[in-house]
Parts: sequence; C-alpha cells; structure tokens
Amino acid sequence: RDLAAATARIEQAHAHSRIRQSQRLPQLDGNASAARTRAPLGSLGPGDALGNGSITYNQYSVQVAVSAFELDFWGRVRNLSEAARRQYLGTVEAQRAFRLSLVSDVAAPYYGIRAGEEGIDLAERTVASRMEGLDIAKLRLDAGVTSSVDYDQAAALLTQAQTELAELRRTTEQQRNQLLVLIGGPMSLSLPEGRPIGDAGQFEALDPGLPSALLESRPDILQAEEQLRAADANIGAARAAFFPAISLTGAFGFVSPQLDGLLKNSSQTWSFGGNAALPIFDWGKRKADLDVAKAQRNELVATYQRTVQNAFREVADALVGRQRYREQIIAQERAVDAQRRLAQTAMLRYENGIAIYLEVLDPQRNLFS
Repeated sequence: RDLAAATARIEQAHAHSRIRQSQRLPQLDGNASAARTRAPLGSLGPGDALGNGSITYNQYSVQVAVSAFELDFWGRVRNLSEAARRQYLGTVEAQRAFRLSLVSDVAAPYYGIRAGEEGIDLAERTVASRMEGLDIAKLRLDAGVTSSVDYDQAAALLTQAQTELAELRRTTEQQRNQLLVLIGGPMSLSLPEGRPIGDAGQFEALDPGLPSALLESRPDILQAEEQLRAADANIGAARAAFFPAISLTGAFGFVSPQLDGLLKNSSQTWSFGGNAALPIFDWGKRKADLDVAKAQRNELVATYQRTVQNAFREVADALVGRQRYREQIIAQERAVDAQRRLAQTAMLRYENGIAIYLEVLDPQRNLFS
C-alpha cells in the first residue's frame, strides 16, 4: 500500500508539471452567447426611439479569445515549469528508493522466518530429548539412585527448551504476518523452497576496485539532486518577479442582433491589447520571496551533501559488516563446538558418578543457547 501511495505521488507531481508546462503557451477559449433584452424607451438615447413605451431586442455573439497570456521575457513561467518538472523527477527517484527499501523490508522477515523455522526444529528435537532425559531422571529418582535435586534440574532443562520453543513459534508467526503486509496479502503462486540459513547466499564476493561513482545511481542521491535543481529554478522565478509582467489579450468573433446574420463579414468584431504590471511599493515582499527561495536552496544543498555522506557511510558500514560478520560466525561456530564437547564431557562424568548433575545443567543450557 505504501508503494501504491508512492506511485500516486508520482502521478500527482507529473500532473503538476504538465500544468506548469501548459502555462508557457497561450490558452485559447471559445464562447457563444445569446441574450434577449427588454428596456424602456426612455433609457435610450436621442434618435433611438420615440414615445414612452418599451423596446425588446436580441443579441447573439460567438468568439475565440486569448486572455492574459504572459510574455515570458524574464523566465518566470519557464523557471516555475522547470521547478515542477524537477519535483516530478524527484518523486520518481523517491519511488525507486522506496522500492529498494521495500525489497530490504521483505528480505528481513523472510530471513527471520527461515531462522525461526530452523530454531523451532532445533527446539522441538531438544524438547523431545530432554523429555526422555526427564523420564530417565524420574526412574532413577524412584529407584533411589539419585536425589530429587537431579530430577528438578532435569525438569529445569526441559522448561528452558519449552519456553524457547514457544517464543520461537510466536516470533516466527509474527514475521509471517509482517511479510503478508509487506507483499500486500496472501500469494496465490507457490514459492520455491527456501535455502537454509547456513547457505543463504548473503556473502557473495564483491569484485575489488568498484568505483565510488556507482553511488551516483543511488535514487536517494538523484532525488536530492532533482530537488536542488528545483530550488535553483525557484530562485530564477523569484528574481523574475522584480521585472514587469507583460501579458497580451486578444479576441475575434461575430456579434449580431439577428441569428441568421451572425457569421456575416459585417458582424465581425475583434480586439487586442497588452498589459504591463510592476509593483512599485510592495514593502519588501518580492525581496523576501527571493530570500526564501535562496534559503530553501541552501537547505537543499546541505541535504544533498548529507545524502552523499550517508551513502558513503552506508557502503562503508556494509563492507565492514561483511568482513566482521564472517569473522563472528567463524568464532561462534568454534564456540558451539567447544560447548558441545563440554556438555558431552559433563554428561559422561555424571553417568560415571564422577560429577553431580549440576555440572551437566550449565553446559546443556549454554549449548542450547
């Protein structure tokens, strides 16, 4: 739904751009009218009519007209049109940025679901194993071989796995709900089986020597550029307001008191004219408008620079993450192997009567975590 809203914003900006572009061309209007008027004779001029009665007359007209077409000598309309076009292009890049963000947002819960499914599988196997261990502890307790402490500690191991299993089921289902929202609802097509987390393909190698100029294709940077160009155009429009606004009007048509004589040459009527307007005292309004446009441009310059800096930081963070995550995974794999050996050794010591069950409890907990 957010992507649909972003697409709608593109359509809005495109329409605004077309509106501004249309103002660079004269607007031609056509109209036709018919009127029937009754007036007292006394309201007419000398020689129009005699007597104290009234007169009824008709008037028909048809014409085409150009109203107040601005001659854009100073570039005001052109700059406003350019600003609208740049804003439109900026929304296109914003939609591209959102689409990339959506891809990332979909990938995150997908990997969360895959990790949750593997965690659930591990927890279910652990619960089954610890239930079997608890049964054995109960038999040993009933036979008087061990104390109730060993039985309670075996029960504690089981509840740890059961608690984690319930938590994993909850978070995995919530991730599925989130994924349904992100993709817009349930999917009818069947997806291929997901890859295991251990071979998910996140660590594909990057070719060395990739140029930083690749960042110029990032949509967030392109959006900031377009917004900056729009601000430059707005400054041009604000400057043009200091010069006279010159506009033309013109009309051509026919006027006749009789409908059947409307389109005769003798009924032709036309007019044209020009207008120049320049505020003399506006108490600093135009100067303030120009200052606002300049300040907005300065803001967008800073925004553009911040966007570029953030792009470099994100790439640097990602490259560091690729290296350090790999090192962290290798270290954690070694830690799991060591913890597994500790748990096996502790169980052997307990089964041979060398150690108490408390020494088994902590290694088993740590191994499961």
